[in-house]
Amino acid sequence: MFAGKTEELLRRLRRAEIAGQEVQVFKPATDDRHGEMTIGTHNGRQWNAAVIDPETGIEGIPDHLNGEQVVAIDEANFFSVELVTVCETLAAAGRRVIVSGTDQTFRGEPFEPLPQLLAIAEYVDKLQAICSVCGEPASRNQRLVDGEPARSSDPTILVGAAESYKARCRNCHTLRSE
Repeated sequence: MFAGKTEELLRRLRRAEIAGQEVQVFKPATDDRHGEMTIGTHNGRQWNAAVIDPETGIEGIPDHLNGEQVVAIDEANFFSVELVTVCETLAAAGRRVIVSGTDQTFRGEPFEPLPQLLAIAEYVDKLQAICSVCGEPASRNQRLVDGEPARSSDPTILVGAAESYKARCRNCHTLRSE
């Protein structure tokens, strides 16, 4: 959160359009923070996107395409591991696949399917936010519940923004005990 992942995704999509490439963007139905049919950044930039059910609609992504050379998937962490196979299929068909997502849960654990996607990707850029406590580079997401760190037993997925999450470095990241 707050590292500029979607901002970077939008920058790459804009460059693809400038190059005359057709683009198709997908997002999980789970994430409606920036509108039902758009992806967006915390500073208000948006892009139209096809909405996919993160559990059952993944395999249908190729069926939504009409020759687009660039396929972007935002918030990959909300999709199941089937996304890995879909991305491999798209890349094998000659499409450039750009994926954005959070690689760690609020617990600091790997957030599937990002570890598998990182392993098969030709290029990986890991962006970091700034820790909201000490100002160092932040690699973790601190989930807050009523202003306090979340419990480790809390559900992994909770769609939210600044009201629910803060960027934290390893040293400032904490979990509330049970």
